[in-house]
Amino acid sequence: MSRHDVTPYPDTEGAEDATSTISSAGTAISASAAISASTDAAPADADPAAEPALRIPPRARTLGLTLLCFAVCLAIGLQQWTTAQLGGFDLGIFDQGVRGYAHLGLPVSTLKSFHHEFPPGFSLLGDHFSPVIALMAPLYWLWDDPRSLLLGQALCFAAGVPLIRRIAGRCFADADPRTARRAADLAALAYGLGWPLLVASRGGFHEVAFAVPLTLLMLERGMARQYWASALAGLLLCCTKEDMGLAVGAYGLVLLLRARRDPDPARRRPAVRWGAGLLLGGPLASAVAIAKLVPAMGGVPGYYWNYQALGTDGGSAVANVLADPTRLIAASFDAPLKPLLLLWIFGTLFALPLRSATVLLAVPLLAERVLSSNPNHWSIARHYDAFLWPILLVAALEVLGRCHGRALTRRLGVAAAALTVAAAVPLGVANLFVPAYWQPKPSEAALLRGAALVPDGASVEADNQAAPRLTARADVVLVDEKPRGREYVLIRADKRSFPFRTDREQAERIELLLAHGYRTVWSEDGVYLLHREGTEPVPGEQVPGPDTVPYQDAVPSDVGHNLFRG
Repeated sequence: MSRHDVTPYPDTEGAEDATSTISSAGTAISASAAISASTDAAPADADPAAEPALRIPPRARTLGLTLLCFAVCLAIGLQQWTTAQLGGFDLGIFDQGVRGYAHLGLPVSTLKSFHHEFPPGFSLLGDHFSPVIALMAPLYWLWDDPRSLLLGQALCFAAGVPLIRRIAGRCFADADPRTARRAADLAALAYGLGWPLLVASRGGFHEVAFAVPLTLLMLERGMARQYWASALAGLLLCCTKEDMGLAVGAYGLVLLLRARRDPDPARRRPAVRWGAGLLLGGPLASAVAIAKLVPAMGGVPGYYWNYQALGTDGGSAVANVLADPTRLIAASFDAPLKPLLLLWIFGTLFALPLRSATVLLAVPLLAERVLSSNPNHWSIARHYDAFLWPILLVAALEVLGRCHGRALTRRLGVAAAALTVAAAVPLGVANLFVPAYWQPKPSEAALLRGAALVPDGASVEADNQAAPRLTARADVVLVDEKPRGREYVLIRADKRSFPFRTDREQAERIELLLAHGYRTVWSEDGVYLLHREGTEPVPGEQVPGPDTVPYQDAVPSDVGHNLFRG
């Protein structure tokens, strides 16, 4: 067990700094901004008199690294937008939901509810309990556009830079100033250009935008023994997604483990109280959200249950595992990508996080993925690893700070940072410098031209890649297996698009619509814009109603075979 696992972190800041840091913690961005304002007081940048006169000041380094993270994450998101790689699933869904909050309503998404057959009254809170995304609504008052979410996510990720610098300063508090300064700079660089953040930026907007800085804030305030502020960050984290309460509970366990061997009763008692509260409150918040709040918003209990190898539901899974614990091992290795995922996640950090108790926060989040029967969870091609990134990086910093005097440890730390930045090159950064990657391919370019022809206020079934271009000015649903009877249909005929299994299905849909009251008003490069001219019903036409049963999409057979592509 590491030193940081059994002793508290040195109290390197005063109560006034802690109070100013959390006073604006309505959002993770504002809390991080407060911390950034006093970064020059952090341990990593102590003893300014010892610094050479021409050295870049601490605040300037923090600002520069923060802007670098923001610029790269935003550029990757905008590149995906420009090339029409961001679809209605999921950017369009979040755009409709946040726009609902911006108009002081519920986060309703017709893209989600129509495609998955949720009944009327369903809101995104019935899909995932993520009320924290309402904090993006003010951006829509300034710019009513889906790209506001890309901007907001980049801001949230960048807000973690001053936090990770302060955490590094605490971990290296007993190192010489030069070592501590370099550790803080390398940690911020590795965080800001970390491949999990870049992959998440490439996938558009998700709830993880808030989870990253809030996790860092919870851990940093815990290190400062400002447990009330840490608990507040944990509460906001529980509002990020229904399963994040498990990570909050795990952090409560970490606090208890570290307090157990603290010889100072004055430090031990509050750590035990707050640790026990988080240990109980985090899982309880998850249980309430899953069992009560999600169904109350139109969700279906068990909708995201993907653990058939363990049981048909949570109760049967627990009973089966208690009767035969080897089921967990079997489920964790029943697909080749699962062990590869673990090897990549920990191997790129040279297994350093495994020597810190903080890694316990990652256990429930990783277990959700490696025990899952859904192949979408097994690769690094989606945003899921960004939930883990702050946890793993902080755990690695704790280990490096404990052993900073050893040459091998220093080399491992530098190598881990270098490998992290190197992995960012093929996973996002390199494409930013290739002009061709800023141009949409012919099919996607045609989709964008077709979307521009849809009149404002029209009802439209749209191709997944075109849907985000219409959500701000039209009533949009996804063109999928069932006709929806909309005024316009924007669809491709010769390139498969989610959720169709083949492009032939899309061509057949066009033929069906043309035979039953639709006509082609525009066509180019295999993309068709159809307009409904009559009232003739289309065979199979369906609109979700009170009796419809929600369903999940079948995962294509080509998913779950490549660690990097999914």
